[in-house]
Amino acid sequence: MPATRPSGEVPARGKRADAQRNRQTLLSAAAEVFVASGVDAPIREIAARAGVGMGTIYRHFPTRADLVVAVYRHQVEACAEAGPGLLATTGSPFEALRRWAGLFVDFLVTKHGLANALQSDSGGFDALHAYFLDRLVPVCGELLDAASRAGETRPDVQAYELMRGIGNLCVGHDSDPRYDPRRLVELLLDGLRRPQPS
Repeated sequence: MPATRPSGEVPARGKRADAQRNRQTLLSAAAEVFVASGVDAPIREIAARAGVGMGTIYRHFPTRADLVVAVYRHQVEACAEAGPGLLATTGSPFEALRRWAGLFVDFLVTKHGLANALQSDSGGFDALHAYFLDRLVPVCGELLDAASRAGETRPDVQAYELMRGIGNLCVGHDSDPRYDPRRLVELLLDGLRRPQPS
């Protein structure tokens, strides 16, 4: 609990830490709602998931586009940070890659509404896409390299092509409830496995 001054005020540093935690809680809640319901989900649904009032969301994110872009960046960072953690805590590099791919699919399901949310700001979309590639291609490459060194996957798969393939499998998820990209992503990953000697 942050220390208070004699006046009862919380020091500025404590306020900033609280505000940052609140922002992260909002972004996590919004990401979950966007994955389940798309980027057009009602703001009240996000507020309910985060346990805050709608005014709190609008204070942090005045427009839906602001919220969607912030969720996008939040998920990129979560995906980027998850890769090394999964490698360190999972017994098999391939299993770490498989789990990371699941997080990546969740991210991509949210990403598909980004262009519509940004509307005419194509320059903003391009900058976010570049940021996405800069942060995530090296992480995917690290996971693939570890799995290849362990003899679990083929050595000739590039991170960008795998991510592009997963992305292509996620297209159409929003428009067809019968289609679950996760099943086909699992099949794609199984295709990377190096045959084990019998």
